[in-house]
Amino acid sequence: FLFLAFYLVMIYSVYTGYPFPTAPPVDPFAKIRVDDCGKTKGCFRYGKPGCNAETCDYFLSYRRIGADVEFELSADTDGWVAVGFSSDKKMGGDDVMACVHDDNGRVRIQHFYNVGQWAKEIQRNPARDEEGVFENNRVTCRFKRPVYVPREETIVDLHLSWYYLFAWGPAIQGSITRHDIDSPPVSEHVVSIYKYEDIFMPSAAYQTFSSPFCLLLIVALTFYLLMGTP
Repeated sequence: FLFLAFYLVMIYSVYTGYPFPTAPPVDPFAKIRVDDCGKTKGCFRYGKPGCNAETCDYFLSYRRIGADVEFELSADTDGWVAVGFSSDKKMGGDDVMACVHDDNGRVRIQHFYNVGQWAKEIQRNPARDEEGVFENNRVTCRFKRPVYVPREETIVDLHLSWYYLFAWGPAIQGSITRHDIDSPPVSEHVVSIYKYEDIFMPSAAYQTFSSPFCLLLIVALTFYLLMGTP
């Protein structure tokens, strides 16, 4: 009887044009909201003044969700973007989470540990609820990791405060290579996941023209040109 009923429904659908049920579409990657920065999540922006998650050279956000911390990363690269958790401002002995764009077009979340200037991949990966996308020559990702973890050298407890190291660069066949700039930006102070800030760091090009000395030099040169030579 059930088979006959199913057969009749199929015949009815064919002749009446009634659509068959389809699987729900896969949700696309939700864009990173920057208007929440400093309110419901903390953010770091590196690049041009006024940039957002789609235009900054580098962008990171963090927020607590229950027993997890959700991170969002984005960078102007076709390779990888990462954040490191460090006890100082130097590379070496750091817990690193990286979003890597592979040759198949996927963005994978990987766990590394900095040994000196070299990043070693660690098989134990604390990331979950991973998602990522490569669009407009940008690698963007979102993932969660637990606030508390069993004591281990390569995975830090996020309830403690750490300096955040920000880096991005090219990848070869899904493997990360050296970061794009010689001295990647670092948070000025240790970061607490319990305090949401919205911090902007100008890239090197904008640091040059925003320094007090350069501003004074520009004013003096402008005054000289307007007054003319004696």
